[in-house]
Amino acid sequence: MAIQDLDGLLAGGRAAGRRVFVRADLNVPLARGRPSDDTRIRASLPTLRKLLSGGARVVVASHLGRPKGEPRRDLTLRPVAARMAELLGTAVGFSEHTVGPAAEQRVAELENGQILLLENLRFHPGETANDADFAQALAALCDVYVNDAFGTAHRAHASTAGIAAVVPEVAAGDLLQAELRHLAVVRDPARPLLCLLGGAKVSDKLAVLEALAPHADVLAIGGAMAYTFLAAKGEPTGSSRVEADRVEDARRVLAAVERAERRLLLPTDHLVAEALEVGAPTRIVKEIPPGWMGLDIGPETAAAYAQEARTARTIFWNGPMGVFEIDDFAHGTETVALGVAESPGTSVVGGGDSLAAVNKLDLGSRIDHLSTGGGASLEFVQGLELPGVTALDR
Repeated sequence: MAIQDLDGLLAGGRAAGRRVFVRADLNVPLARGRPSDDTRIRASLPTLRKLLSGGARVVVASHLGRPKGEPRRDLTLRPVAARMAELLGTAVGFSEHTVGPAAEQRVAELENGQILLLENLRFHPGETANDADFAQALAALCDVYVNDAFGTAHRAHASTAGIAAVVPEVAAGDLLQAELRHLAVVRDPARPLLCLLGGAKVSDKLAVLEALAPHADVLAIGGAMAYTFLAAKGEPTGSSRVEADRVEDARRVLAAVERAERRLLLPTDHLVAEALEVGAPTRIVKEIPPGWMGLDIGPETAAAYAQEARTARTIFWNGPMGVFEIDDFAHGTETVALGVAESPGTSVVGGGDSLAAVNKLDLGSRIDHLSTGGGASLEFVQGLELPGVTALDR
């Protein structure tokens, strides 16, 4: 692909005085009117700082939540602008309008080295529909388009694909470039490649499971979706969450691994409870008894997965090993996180809960890459084209 990077855009002072539209991923959780986790805001800062230092007039846009094309006061980006200003150490203007004359006026008032954040893109139905008129309205705000939102690069939306087709010059931001560079290692890995996949549903990750089954040397599965696989093998699952309509899919993945002479690891012990509740009595079992549900991988399984991580040369991890948000069911995920951090190989971690485990244990500096894009990273490692990336190919 012939994608211009940020350094190319900035070379020779070419960005000075130009209106640069940055599609960022500022989809952060809010609590009491403030971002409760500013990881994604921080991830956008290197690109923004480079552009501001280069004298660009920076226009930032993002979505927040799923307002379904209607304005919602609880999903305004105004609190994000305030936090961004604190982190950048400079004023960040905020436009209550995303497009139209009022937004164009706010952009026209920018001086070199100043920055403006637009209101939530998804307040407009044209965003997710990739509406040509909405894309043109966004394009009217800029001279240059920069995509730095890897987390939405797998969506063909107006701000990720439509605008790139009509703006004269486009580029990839530093975050987007870093994501593509690190995730490419999973596509063409140093071996052995260990893929750790967790989460609730086989249906959510079936495509990546099928893609990685013949590709990964070791595919280790945790989370609730492990019980669908155990059911496919005829093992008892008690009251654990099993997707009955995905059991045949799980069997197909198991067969693909066997054909490719790879290894697929499933939990050999489980932390179980009779109810998914804080403080519920728990047991460690080899076989899940009737009336009990698996809520975390057991210590034997966690130790085995962590040891696989320590000996792998490439690791891709997406999804928790248990119901991580409850401390009693977080030990498996935490043990695996430590194993990944201790690996001498190249490690890539993505997905909200996996990142939360890494951050909770203060292991971020020991992971080679923390991916900001859950769905996008899964599609990329499958080998799929991402609309927001291909739109930058000139």
